[in-house]
Amino acid sequence: MTKDNKSSAANQTEDVKGMDINNDENMAGDQQVNEQGAEDGEIEKLRAEVQELKDKYLRQAAEFDNFKRRNAKERIELIQTAGKEVINDLLDVLDDSERAQKQMEETNDVQQIKEGVQLVFNKLRNTLTAKGLKPIESLHKDFNVDQHEAITEIEAGEEMKGKVVAEVQKGYYLNDKIIRFAKVVVGR
Repeated sequence: MTKDNKSSAANQTEDVKGMDINNDENMAGDQQVNEQGAEDGEIEKLRAEVQELKDKYLRQAAEFDNFKRRNAKERIELIQTAGKEVINDLLDVLDDSERAQKQMEETNDVQQIKEGVQLVFNKLRNTLTAKGLKPIESLHKDFNVDQHEAITEIEAGEEMKGKVVAEVQKGYYLNDKIIRFAKVVVGR
């Protein structure tokens, strides 16, 4: 081989090596482009998923706000009309009271007036009892701070010590919950 041939063969070898290096670089570049494309696709997929989750979250939050508003509105309506049934039932008692008042003005028969007033009171008690109102029985019972409010104490003898001697104002349960404590006088 001549010097020129050797030089040409060396150049070809370098060219082949350069091509190999360029091919490797091109392949690596292609691989990087492919990896970059795959990463971009993955990023876009994740962005779409995040956007979908954000949308679901916003819809859920809006739905919950609507539920809270609707619930508050229903609660206000319920509170405003809660006494309607009781008032309707008490209107019958009011009508009877007006008739009793008219009868008192027209008659002088005391017995008849007493009977009429007693009927009105009984109807009122029965109506309230039907709605769950029940009086607290206090007289001659042991004083109980969960049911009674002591107004005063008086000397009442040994057998009435710590017991309710008198009831100043009756206490009431409404469906087994105390709505008014009985005001009582306690013996000491």
